[in-house]
Amino acid sequence: MLDALAEYQRLGRYGFTPPGHRQGRGADRRVRDVLGDALRCDVLATPGLDDRLARGDRLPEAEALMADAVGAQTAFFSTCGSSLSVKAAMLAVAGGDGGLIVGRDSHKSIVAGLVFSGVQPYWVAPRWDAERHISHPPSPEQVREAWERHPDAAGALIVSPSPYGTCADISGIAEVCHERGKPLIIDEAWGAHLPFHDDLPTWAMDAGADICVVSVHKMGAGFEQGSVFHVQGDLVDHGRLKLCADLLTTTSPNVLLYCAIDGWRRQMVEHGRELLTAALENAARARTELARIPGITVMEQELLGVEASHDLDRMQVLLDVSETGATGYQVVDWLRENRRIDMGHSDHRRVLATLSMADDKTTIDTLVDALAAWRVQLTDPRPPRMRLPEPRELQLESVLRPRDAFFGPTEAVPIEETPGRIAAEQVTPYPPGIPVIVPGELIDRAVIDYLRTGLAAGMNVPDPTDPELNTLRVVAR
Repeated sequence: MLDALAEYQRLGRYGFTPPGHRQGRGADRRVRDVLGDALRCDVLATPGLDDRLARGDRLPEAEALMADAVGAQTAFFSTCGSSLSVKAAMLAVAGGDGGLIVGRDSHKSIVAGLVFSGVQPYWVAPRWDAERHISHPPSPEQVREAWERHPDAAGALIVSPSPYGTCADISGIAEVCHERGKPLIIDEAWGAHLPFHDDLPTWAMDAGADICVVSVHKMGAGFEQGSVFHVQGDLVDHGRLKLCADLLTTTSPNVLLYCAIDGWRRQMVEHGRELLTAALENAARARTELARIPGITVMEQELLGVEASHDLDRMQVLLDVSETGATGYQVVDWLRENRRIDMGHSDHRRVLATLSMADDKTTIDTLVDALAAWRVQLTDPRPPRMRLPEPRELQLESVLRPRDAFFGPTEAVPIEETPGRIAAEQVTPYPPGIPVIVPGELIDRAVIDYLRTGLAAGMNVPDPTDPELNTLRVVAR
């Protein structure tokens, strides 16, 4: 794809086709000043990058090269993010009137897939560290128990790594699924880099997953929205998966995304090990230096173990700042305002620095210096009180399919009146984007207190109809 774009530019092609800006010729000067190179590369996929019948096989060849690079059987590129890719996987495995065993720590895009498809979720609760108020991926034993309760499910869907870098025992979960002849989907959006270095957690396909979805823009070097989903084995109909992707995807894909995915694949094949070796060394140094700052705990061993996670991507540097009395929300706001640094995730007691192969000594030093400066200026943070429910209080009972609750008769009621009502919309602190409330679940008081006090403390909850959470949409009586 990248070679095809270079050839398009070398030949000086011109199309009387979309996009109407004609590689920037028709764009406003102020737009060209900012987006010039991107506009120049924005061409139609067919006819443009390839001819009207796609006889150059540019995309299929790029996808085949990707599959070969990571050892998958087939790969599909998506320009609509892993949010689309995971929905396509869900439809291919359980679309129609099927059910899926699903980790309840799933991203909101998976819940959207449940609403869109009508698939019945059979939830598997994450494992909770009640002391630190953090979840860990489900264990193989939990997935086995779910299969015993729901033997007719079409497959299972697990998120690994989590946004914190914690990983499930995918090999053990795949074995449980395959004993029943059922496929395992892994939402590995945060794991695009995993196939390319032995010191990273095991890539899902190497651990036996049947479908694996990755976001190249997260831990790779693609544009935002660049995603790939891989498939192997005979438990998933590859043709059906392609058809499901075609149902959802745009008919006007952005070739910049395709080219960035393609170019990143080549970079990883040629230089991935050395780049990731350096990145892991940088991450280790960052962990050591950040741990020297008083009141900051760099989480590692706390995230691993029998009752925690199976493995950890150490490129995700999770910092617990609770000893300082501050919240993660306060830390990230200070860093953005005073040091022009944005952090990937924050919550009531943690901040997350997502490192990549692009980072080096300079960027690591900038991060360490900024957090040290934050700590020096901190006196009396006095964060707002936040209600942190017990794990059992966060595990809401699912009483309706998400699709039925979302599309059925609904009403907006004052949030104080919602305990005991069935949710008709999802409520998702973001990032990391894991819903606290899913359509079809029975709302309880503890969750409402958690959300309202969290919002006052700085939590971002962007998806409800009423973003201030004065009201909530519930199933009408």
